[in-house]
Amino acid sequence: MASSIAQIRKSVLTLALPVTVSSLLQRTEGILAVFLVGGLGATSIAAVGLGQLLAFIATTLVSGLSVGANVLIAQLWGARRSKDVEEAATHLLGLAGIVSCGLAVFGLLLNRPAMELLGAGQEVMTRALPYSNLIFLFIPCTIFLQVLSSILQGTGDTKTPMYALIGVNLLYLLIAYPLIYGRWGLPQLGITGAGVAVGLAEGAGDVYLLWHCRTLLSWNWQLRRDLLRSAWHIGAPVSGERMFQQAGIMVYTKIVLLYGTVSYAAHQVGLSIESLSFLPGYGFAIAASTMVGQSIGAGKYVRAKLENWEANRLASIAMASMGVLFFFFPYALLRAFTGDEAVIELGTVFLRIVAVLQIPLALTMVLAGSLRGAGDTRFIMWATTVGMWGVRVPLALIAGLWLSLDIFFVWSAMIADWTVRMGLLLWRYRSERWKAIRVIREAHTA
Repeated sequence: MASSIAQIRKSVLTLALPVTVSSLLQRTEGILAVFLVGGLGATSIAAVGLGQLLAFIATTLVSGLSVGANVLIAQLWGARRSKDVEEAATHLLGLAGIVSCGLAVFGLLLNRPAMELLGAGQEVMTRALPYSNLIFLFIPCTIFLQVLSSILQGTGDTKTPMYALIGVNLLYLLIAYPLIYGRWGLPQLGITGAGVAVGLAEGAGDVYLLWHCRTLLSWNWQLRRDLLRSAWHIGAPVSGERMFQQAGIMVYTKIVLLYGTVSYAAHQVGLSIESLSFLPGYGFAIAASTMVGQSIGAGKYVRAKLENWEANRLASIAMASMGVLFFFFPYALLRAFTGDEAVIELGTVFLRIVAVLQIPLALTMVLAGSLRGAGDTRFIMWATTVGMWGVRVPLALIAGLWLSLDIFFVWSAMIADWTVRMGLLLWRYRSERWKAIRVIREAHTA
């Protein structure tokens, strides 16, 4: 038993660490864009940030596709149904192509109205539109990068997507800098050059991942409605969950804004620091989803439970360690982002609140990953909706608008939200109802 646990622990770490690095690299590309255009002034920075925001909202709508790919491939892989794996991967890439092209068209058509709705000034819009149009033109590259990575992760290969993202970031840096500033004989395109670099770098990443996926793809073009149906049942609730979450965050942020610029700045800086703790949590969540999915596909439910337990334990240790840093050393962390003492003072309160959140957050992320691996994405969507719209937003509204309490109480609503989500997901997992879900029951045998 001890050797089995040690083997599972090694497998969890082997899967989780590359995903953690990949998550960091996904954030790095956007950070690099802002950093590189920094020399063009505040308007250019705002324009790039606006374009990235619209692209993020768009890709959130199809986030279920990558999760569906991960879970479906993991369960088929665990069941050793290689022919179904090939056909599922091919169908998922075809679906990604159709959805991403549709998203590109809608993005190009709705770019300007969306910017006007967000209240962007004319000068910012003038610079942001060419960049944002390029981002939407190349958004199929972004979506293919996500789906191809999820397919490989479903087979247990998390290193190849990590290598791809390392290459994408390096290539982006090499292309974007000379195109933005007109170096090395290339034309000076300003922030438009940053958009061109996204397409070229991510396109190269897609080619690299497609090469590694070539043995997983099928040349059988027969439509498999059962596989598409399975991907829909897994992925649609995930997209719904992300949309409910983002809408709730927007309302919650509006409440924080009522407390003034300093409070909002402390909130944003605190979130930037806290996001570092999400990286290991997300890595262990993907590891849990992949391993649990493979074990369920193989009918090994006891092993699936051991994998969930080990992923939860490791994630809790990692994120609790981050919580200790947030609680005892908030000043040093905040000082790295800002020299404004008022922001640092309020940011200290924020970081100590999120420090308390780290273990509930870790358990919620990994439990959600395990339940996704079992295909139980619908319950996760409802748990997210209850936590955000039934707990966090109402409590923040009561504290901020009705009782006019200190910002501390608005931020504390996050603790209640994540604790409720953790409790719901823990109840669902312990009920073992996820065992009755049949993600691949209609798939053909190999």
